[in-house]
Amino acid sequence: MTDRIPQEPHSLSENELTAYRRDGFLVRESVFTAGEVSRFQAAAETAAEKAHAASAGGKNYRLDDRRFVDVGPMTVQYEYTPGSTGIKVIEPVHDLHPVFDALIDDIRLVAPMRQLVGSEALALWTDKLNLKRPREGSAFGWHQDAPYWVHDCGHVDRLPNVMITFDPAAETNGCFRVIRGSHLAGCLPGTSNGTQLGGFYTDPDCFDEADQVAMEVPAGSVIFFDPHTVHGSLPNTSNDARRAIVITYQPGGYPALKSGEVRNVSPRPGITD
Repeated sequence: MTDRIPQEPHSLSENELTAYRRDGFLVRESVFTAGEVSRFQAAAETAAEKAHAASAGGKNYRLDDRRFVDVGPMTVQYEYTPGSTGIKVIEPVHDLHPVFDALIDDIRLVAPMRQLVGSEALALWTDKLNLKRPREGSAFGWHQDAPYWVHDCGHVDRLPNVMITFDPAAETNGCFRVIRGSHLAGCLPGTSNGTQLGGFYTDPDCFDEADQVAMEVPAGSVIFFDPHTVHGSLPNTSNDARRAIVITYQPGGYPALKSGEVRNVSPRPGITD
């Protein structure tokens, strides 16, 4: 049973909700101002510096020869190039900068998420910073989020994501891609290629790459996508960064994925220029 969510400013229209339910994703372009985007970019660089410094005292390990470092509840994933100090993903990231913590409560995200979660009260499930550095940012293979989370959560169907872009996203800098309609099949099986991480990548026989949509959007755009939507990206072959944060919401009162702490959402207007 879900709550009846009142229509409010920034809520999704009926047409948008229909498109999301049909396609498994929805785009709103240029939701955040140039000034806000600039602050997000600066916060991303500060967070990356903090995460790299903290990694010196963290627990290092490798999966399929890819370096990961756990620092408390935070996991830092490094780029695949041997010896690289470039960070690929930081999860969670909101504790590393107040700008990101405040972003979780921004009504421009919260109002649509109330509808997609089906609850007026929301909490954070997880958030991660993706850093696709120029000429270094590697690809993300096709995968769903739900299989990562299904063993840790009894309401995996109520964990919608929203990506906020910090840079213009294009095919050349490895923009986010989704497989339209793939969420309708629920949790799909992973690959069985004998690697440590292979099971987390979706079996390519279970979807059609011809249905992929490249999210070429301006900086400050938001992309809502279902936890069952198959998604991924190509490498960044350009001289332009492609940074973004992905925030995943859930019904209020439930603990976050990695910290186990409850971080309820307190909706507030965004700070614009």
